[in-house]
Amino acid sequence: MEAQGVRTAQLRIGDQIEAWHRGRLFHKGRVTDVVPALELFWILDARTGTRKLLDPEALEIRHVEAGAPVKPEVTAKPQPPAKPLATA
Repeated sequence: MEAQGVRTAQLRIGDQIEAWHRGRLFHKGRVTDVVPALELFWILDARTGTRKLLDPEALEIRHVEAGAPVKPEVTAKPQPPAKPLATA
């Protein structure tokens, strides 16, 4: 099942994309290779600078314009401080 968004066959080398899952941005980068027959593609991750293999069946893929601002990620609610462990 492919999430709403861009299909692998629509991607071209050089496209800027964002990969979202459950309302959270997981990856952003430039497409470096596309294999439409396998529904897979690689990006050069903008955050880490590493090459990532992405599965569009697990992620919602969105095109972004180069230089477009990133939407803020959904962040977890703050957790209360942890209680210290008991000492003997």
